[in-house]
Amino acid sequence: MSSLTLKQANTIIEVALKKGHEMKLHPLTVAVLDAGGHLTAFQREDRSGIMRYDIAYGKAWGALGMGFGSRHIAERAANMPGFFGALAVVSHGRMVPVAGGVLVLDGAGEIIGAVGISGDTSDNDEACAVAGIEAAGLAAKVGA
Repeated sequence: MSSLTLKQANTIIEVALKKGHEMKLHPLTVAVLDAGGHLTAFQREDRSGIMRYDIAYGKAWGALGMGFGSRHIAERAANMPGFFGALAVVSHGRMVPVAGGVLVLDGAGEIIGAVGISGDTSDNDEACAVAGIEAAGLAAKVGA
């Protein structure tokens, strides 16, 4: 299994922010985690809210913890609120169940990390994450 490199993480962030500018989005915050859930790279644009780091990290961390993108986590949370209430407790509130947390896969389809973005709508956050991941030569997984 390969590892997510710092160079790849920085490319993901650079391209995600560029995509956000092209789409004229609100200021974004981007967190890139390795497969173990450790922060590899992070940037918060000027005027991005102070809670955006925690939201971006929580989207990525939740995707890693559950093994699928946070878009699918949101769908499951709507259908199983009791289970996701329990997950909120066991994750110590770290999981954010809305779109914008995207798994990063290597060429063999193995999970090597996750990207979480916060700042605009969840759909736009997710689109920027996918653009960054693909620009780094990796595959993005937004759902199950």
